[in-house]
Amino acid sequence: MPFHSSRRKFLQTTLTGSMVAGAAAVIPGLESCKTTQKTATNTLPLTALEQTPLPYAFNALEPAIDARTMEIHYTKHAAAYAKAIKEAVDAEAPGKSLESLFPVVSKYSTKLRNNGGGHYNHELFWKTMAPNAGQLGAGKLKTAIDASFTGYDQFKTKLTEAAMTRFGSGWAWLYLDSDKKLQIGSTPNQDNPLMDVSTVKGTPLLGLDVWEHAYYLKYQNKRADYVNAWFSLINWDFVQKRYDSLV
Repeated sequence: MPFHSSRRKFLQTTLTGSMVAGAAAVIPGLESCKTTQKTATNTLPLTALEQTPLPYAFNALEPAIDARTMEIHYTKHAAAYAKAIKEAVDAEAPGKSLESLFPVVSKYSTKLRNNGGGHYNHELFWKTMAPNAGQLGAGKLKTAIDASFTGYDQFKTKLTEAAMTRFGSGWAWLYLDSDKKLQIGSTPNQDNPLMDVSTVKGTPLLGLDVWEHAYYLKYQNKRADYVNAWFSLINWDFVQKRYDSLV
């Protein structure tokens, strides 16, 4: 290549690079915006290891869930999970979030798995209920539920079936799979769809606790009555926002 041609190409490349650098200096955030556009993903807030306050009083969900059950459930069962998971994370994975541990939870102790799930599941459970709730309004989530389950009634039937056929203790879930499709399933004990040990995998949007301590004082062995009553408590505004942040 002739000398003058090489020199001209060098100057063009240098000037172009200088102009980009100069623009980034004059327009703060230019480079960071460019990076953000490439790497931005929809995410949910991380779950704190500490138990968060209930967003309502113990008696706020009556008559579907009685005050005594809520008090025992929150102050005894859920509080124990919160205490134990903090101990487990401090001992086995200091500084790690539950969301980062669940995909590899099989590598950790039973204490971390059970109490991590117990804490995460309950923190979500409280938020997905509210007094005088239970109405799914128009929006992207309703559209997705209608498309995935041919309507709300069929969604309710499928989630009820997942809850009723879970033998022993566990959870029924509405979750988003890796293809951003709505799915319904259940997990035993305190497992959830984020865990590598789970047979259903995805991000939970809504979870129904079917451990007996969640309903036995009021419903005794009548799980079906508890499940049916629980649908009147679903905080669809919260679930809708959770869905919107992921799709």
